[in-house]
Amino acid sequence: MDIFILILKLCAGVGLFLFAMYLLEESLKNLSGRNFKLFLQRITKNKIGAVAGGAIVTGILQSSSMVSLMVLAFVGAGVFTMKNALAIILGANLGTTLDSWVVATLGFKTNIEVIAYPAVFIGGLLLILFGKRKSIKYLSYFLFGFGLLFIGLAFMKTAMEAQVKSFAFAQYAEMPSIIFLAIGFLITLLVQSSSVTMALTLTALHTGAVTFPIAAVIVLGSETGTTIKLLLSGIGGTASKKRVVLGNLLFNITLTILAFVLLKPILRLITDILDIRNPLIGLVTFSSLINLCSILLFLPLLDPFAKFLEKFFKDIDATVAGFIGNANISEPQTSLDLFRMETAYFLHNAMVLNLEQLDIETSWIISKAEFKRINDSKKFHLKTTTEKYEFLKLLQGELQMFYVALRTKLDEDDYAELNQLVSSARSSMYSVKSLKDMNSDISNLLRSSKNIKFDFFTLRKNQTEELYKLLNIIMEKPEQISYDALHTALNDVQNNYTLALNNFYKEVQNNAIEGIDTTTIINFNRELYSSNKAMVMAVKDLLLNEKEAEVFNDVHACR
Repeated sequence: MDIFILILKLCAGVGLFLFAMYLLEESLKNLSGRNFKLFLQRITKNKIGAVAGGAIVTGILQSSSMVSLMVLAFVGAGVFTMKNALAIILGANLGTTLDSWVVATLGFKTNIEVIAYPAVFIGGLLLILFGKRKSIKYLSYFLFGFGLLFIGLAFMKTAMEAQVKSFAFAQYAEMPSIIFLAIGFLITLLVQSSSVTMALTLTALHTGAVTFPIAAVIVLGSETGTTIKLLLSGIGGTASKKRVVLGNLLFNITLTILAFVLLKPILRLITDILDIRNPLIGLVTFSSLINLCSILLFLPLLDPFAKFLEKFFKDIDATVAGFIGNANISEPQTSLDLFRMETAYFLHNAMVLNLEQLDIETSWIISKAEFKRINDSKKFHLKTTTEKYEFLKLLQGELQMFYVALRTKLDEDDYAELNQLVSSARSSMYSVKSLKDMNSDISNLLRSSKNIKFDFFTLRKNQTEELYKLLNIIMEKPEQISYDALHTALNDVQNNYTLALNNFYKEVQNNAIEGIDTTTIINFNRELYSSNKAMVMAVKDLLLNEKEAEVFNDVHACR
């Protein structure tokens, strides 16, 4: 019965440790907001930066799985190249060992009660008293998780110490090393956290249940076990996602085999050359060392390795989306980022189509690098006007369906942004439809032999081209010029509409024109005004924050 209770206590410790890791991950992820993702996107322009970014972000967030899943979504969406995505994952594998250093240096040398109990008390108190404030809520999660991490570790240590006294572990020390490798793999496979496997192994090593070499083999097994979560996430994904998953799997299998074969020299390096006598520090050094070696081994080979991976899996484009087709709503913040990118992509293509419908040259806009690769792969620019319109309708449908699924996963604080983004897509589509519905009027004016009609169309066409070039600049530098420039743009749309109409009425008095031509020009002017206004509102909803958007709407509500 005592053995059973000890096993339950060990399981409770594992459960508390897992819950603590979840709380720490959630708190840091939400307190950091989009900063880490933006940091990753900025730093991952080359392989070295990608490795460093992966290590830094994972070291702070302490979740290589979260970083890897985020990378998987972004590489599928084309934000990261496959080569740099693999480099980020290499860095993430090293970054996750920081948690092991914290556990090894504090968890077994410090009075746990002094650290854990006050943290749990303060975290719980803040959560009850001020939990409605987002920043306080996640600060409470952090304190609560930090305390529970060490309490869970204490449970595991107490249970393991008691079992060492009542169970002869020594008799299993002569078992083949491959058995302990499998044990490390299976534990990580079950709990889906290499940090938990490391904590359990450190506890067993501290209590004398296992020797240093056995502990090293168990940790080595966890290196491959931690890939399964990413492997499952890649099933059913795009070819690029599957290639990254395969690459990560090959990384870890190769690392495990090499380290297993060279285990004795590596352990001798740690104990004899580096002169690390503390087995706990030796074990975390082993973990960090093999992941550092994997970076040194694979980083120079990433270019040919990426080309090798491209031989696997066929590209099957089952969606018109450029970004959200690779999203996983179990990672809502990453999905929101991809939804934002998808909305910008939708708006970009809507602008291209509108310019083409007005017979305006588009080379200055279709060359935008962030969307050109996607449009080239989907042959968007080779489609007819009707095919492009149908493409946008399909894409809007995918955006709407993704919106419905994502909104249930987000915190209330993110609802406003999500609603603005879907509103931006609706406004873009309305802008496109307004021009499509007057294709015959546009054709009539464009090919008219009557100067009054052709000149009116040319004037409004040039004004629209200027508007779109301004909107394009705003979208490229939103932090610098968004609100005031959008305010000016919408005023220009209104003024151009009114002035063009008034000038037309003056010209009609001095020129003979048929009633049907007058109707065509008035309808064209009104629909173009509606289309241009909708496009400005679409850019507004894409770029401005909630408060700025509300002020903008209030200012222009009566216009």
